[in-house]
Amino acid sequence: MRAQLRRIQKSDAGTFGVLSVGTFQSYSGECPWRDNASGLSCIPPGVYKVAWAPSPRLKRNTYRLIDVPERSGVLIHSANYMGDRTIGLKCQLLGCIALGEKRGTMDGQTALLLSFPAVRRFEQYLDGQPFELEVADA
Repeated sequence: MRAQLRRIQKSDAGTFGVLSVGTFQSYSGECPWRDNASGLSCIPPGVYKVAWAPSPRLKRNTYRLIDVPERSGVLIHSANYMGDRTIGLKCQLLGCIALGEKRGTMDGQTALLLSFPAVRRFEQYLDGQPFELEVADA
């Protein structure tokens, strides 16, 4: 199975797009592109294998991207903020991918809304099955 993440808006507040697989669709959020800097940047466009695996940090299983160039620990999880922390914006990601049911504004910053329910719906839809994720800029 192959999922697609299409990035449609980029700013210091984050990289926003849409993730779809089969009949599932949600908004996506990532850090801004910062030359693939670990913990600060979204990942490069490409096709990645994704596995259901334990996350010691999250203390549960979650989807983990495999073989991301010069990166490790890239997960799909819930988060509201994905701004550039080096210029003082709020960020709850370290280079991972967040999902949300809506996109909006929180505390004056573009954000994903209803992230936890979107991630749960995604995980239930895929039911722990591995897949490929194609990440592409618009």
